[in-house]
Order: sequence, then structure tokens, then C-alpha cells
Amino acid sequence: QGVLVPGLGTFAVVHEQVNITEEMYVVRRPVFQLDMDMSCLQELVFPTVMIPGDITIMPLDYWWLSQTNSLPPDVVRGCVEETILLYSFQLRDGQRPAFVFENIGILSCQDNVLCMQFHCSCITGLESRDTWVALLLT
Repeated sequence: QGVLVPGLGTFAVVHEQVNITEEMYVVRRPVFQLDMDMSCLQELVFPTVMIPGDITIMPLDYWWLSQTNSLPPDVVRGCVEETILLYSFQLRDGQRPAFVFENIGILSCQDNVLCMQFHCSCITGLESRDTWVALLLT
């Protein structure tokens, strides 16, 4: 399943087959598909990530988020929307701040390349059997 963060992109977990020497591994790893206003991304390069069509994409659950911080869902939605808007304005203005997602990773820009770097703990939490393969792929 994937989660769409409106105005920013989609987080998902994909299964990927990997052949290493004579062994085949199937690992679960996180991916992020950027979906921002292209005017924000002038002069920036970002990796093209395609989420397979068989993965169900759900909208961000503002009600669930509101339960984790005791704020009303409409306040949470407003905070998320304003944060993404601020981030896109900063990118458009030539600033390159890092966007940190707790327990997931960091969306950062280095040398005009905007990419998602997942925390090792996020990757190992998804793939316990072939962790080192998933870490290498991600």
C-alpha cells in the first residue's frame, strides 16, 4: 500500500527481485515518487520513480494523524498543506532545505538533485529477512 501526500508525492513499499551471483532475492523496500508543481523544481533534477500499478495508493489519513497529536483533523490538514506550500516556495526561491519525515527519511537537495534518503531503520523495519539486499538497493 502507498500513501499520497498531496502536493508532495507518494510513499510506497515495493517488492523487488534481485539476482546476486546465483541467488535470487525478493525484498521489500520503500520508494518515494515526487509529485510537486514543476515550477518549484526549476533547475533541480530528481530521480524518476515509478510505483507499480498494482499498489493501492491511499490518501494521507488526517484523522489518524490527529489521534497521534490530539489536534483536530482539519488543523492537521492545514498544517500539512501549509508545510508543503512553504517547502515548495523555498525550493522555488532557490533555498534547499531538508524535509525530514520522522522514522522514514529525509527529502534533501544536494548539488541540485532532490532525492529521498530513507533511514536505515525504516528499511530494516520493512525487510527483516534480506535486510542487507534491501539496504543496498535503497
